[in-house]
Amino acid sequence: MLSVEGVNASYGDVQVLWDVSLDVKEGEIVVIVGSNGAGKTTTLKVLAGLMYPNSGKVKLFGEDVTKVPPHERVRRRMALIPEGRMLFTRLTVEENLRLGAITPENRRARDETLKWVYELFPILKERKGQIAGTLSGGEQQMLAIARGLMSRPKLLMLDEPSLGLAPKIVAQMFDLIKEINDQGVTILLVEQNVWRALEIADRGYVMETGRIILSGSGRDLLSNEHVKRAYLGI
Repeated sequence: MLSVEGVNASYGDVQVLWDVSLDVKEGEIVVIVGSNGAGKTTTLKVLAGLMYPNSGKVKLFGEDVTKVPPHERVRRRMALIPEGRMLFTRLTVEENLRLGAITPENRRARDETLKWVYELFPILKERKGQIAGTLSGGEQQMLAIARGLMSRPKLLMLDEPSLGLAPKIVAQMFDLIKEINDQGVTILLVEQNVWRALEIADRGYVMETGRIILSGSGRDLLSNEHVKRAYLGI
């Protein structure tokens, strides 16, 4: 589904990604874990078309999309839920959701997609007339994910969805990610919560200082000595 080959990327003169290669197969949950500043968010920006790499390739469904703009990647069924949620805080829950159906194809199926999203997130149906900025942190994160699903992506990329949430809500968030995946959406997840992320992952990548240093199944990475020392405190 997604293939990244030898990507290098910079902010001005400062290189932040070094020869990054990874792949995501249809139906998987794949995670990229690492500490703050490792290059995880920059990787998602390159994949979403929010910045172009200096070199390397990004392929989606076998097609080279390295220089394809972000809106065209959405049309190709890719969606990014950014860190920080980026909601329209003065609009209602349902207005935010409807704005997520941005392509002509999405707009034609908007009511059907809205029904599906409300089944996944019943709390949002209860809150559909509420101003988004008045939701709790967990509800705002659910709304951000739900709005991304309104474009009916085949690949959903999530940047730090558990950031700033209470532990109980974090557990619910990871259960929701698994449920979305069970409904046929492939997931690429960036997370600092290494334990939770690798628990639900089919496969994972460990990123440090802009480089992929380890890869393997979620289970294998959880038992890796470097991962246990550096990220799990074991």
